[in-house]
Amino acid sequence: MTGQSVAAAVAEEEEQVAAPEKLLAAGVGCFPAMKVVVVGYALTSKKVKSFLQPNFQRLARKKGIVLVAIDQSRALTDQGPFDIVLHKLSGKEWRRVLEDYRDAHPEVTVLDPPDAIQQLHNRQSMLQAVANLNLSGPCGTFGVPKQLVIEKDPSSIPVAVKKFGLKLPIVAKPFIAKSHKISLTYDEVSLKNLEPPLVLQEFINHGGVLFKVFIVGETIKVLRRFSLPDINKRELSSNSGVHHFPRVSCAAASADEADLDPHIAELPPRHLLESLAEELRRRLGLRLFNLDIIREHGTKDHYYVIDINYFPGYGKMPEYEHIFTDFLLSLAHRK
Repeated sequence: MTGQSVAAAVAEEEEQVAAPEKLLAAGVGCFPAMKVVVVGYALTSKKVKSFLQPNFQRLARKKGIVLVAIDQSRALTDQGPFDIVLHKLSGKEWRRVLEDYRDAHPEVTVLDPPDAIQQLHNRQSMLQAVANLNLSGPCGTFGVPKQLVIEKDPSSIPVAVKKFGLKLPIVAKPFIAKSHKISLTYDEVSLKNLEPPLVLQEFINHGGVLFKVFIVGETIKVLRRFSLPDINKRELSSNSGVHHFPRVSCAAASADEADLDPHIAELPPRHLLESLAEELRRRLGLRLFNLDIIREHGTKDHYYVIDINYFPGYGKMPEYEHIFTDFLLSLAHRK
């Protein structure tokens, strides 16, 4: 292995690995040498803190995975060599750097291709892949909420909503998916108080529970999260204005241990989720993402995908250390 940064990282990792792992890495005795998998990462400081947790780093070292921080002040082609590049940065310049690197190093797996990630950056194209699927069967159907894009002129929103046939209450989300903030509007007059560009979606009662489906390659993990409560006709007629929320759900609002109505708590059928994930992996060209899914309240099998996020908060996912390290090793071994 060449390259000063990688060599230094490997040396540092070896100092922290316990004696049995050192023997395996060196190929001592009857054990074959452990293949070292070098993963270069370019993440925001927030993502480094949430994702590269101590337990994850220890397990990665134990499995022969070397994590190397990519120096953004230096040319990417001068760093490495890497087996995998893991990233979550934004901007046209970073996309150009990655595309150039992929052209120069086709042998390196980039998680994930920047042009594929770009689909999830605006909420109009984000759900299009799901809308095009028409995925249905005896165990359920998947769709997306009826939605309308508003680019400008908030005064025109009430007329546009009426013409398009959106029913109140309406969820408003930023058009560019950099923020998880949402607004809920109960009456037609208040719609003009919203701030475009944004996407308007019909609110669907879903029992106040959302299913977060984490996807890591071919592995799926589903968690329940508390969400916005249902809204009945009386509440709709007695409320007005725009109500703001930081996000639909959060890790602190876990519903996995809550005493819920079994019809609300029941997870979507596993094989239906696997079919959805497989199709989206293929259509989006992504391997690291999650889906926010709701089940329409009062139905057993009508599901809606309301959001898709690239490289989500895997640190909140139980056993993410084992799932993710196994995934990285599987990518390296396929070469």
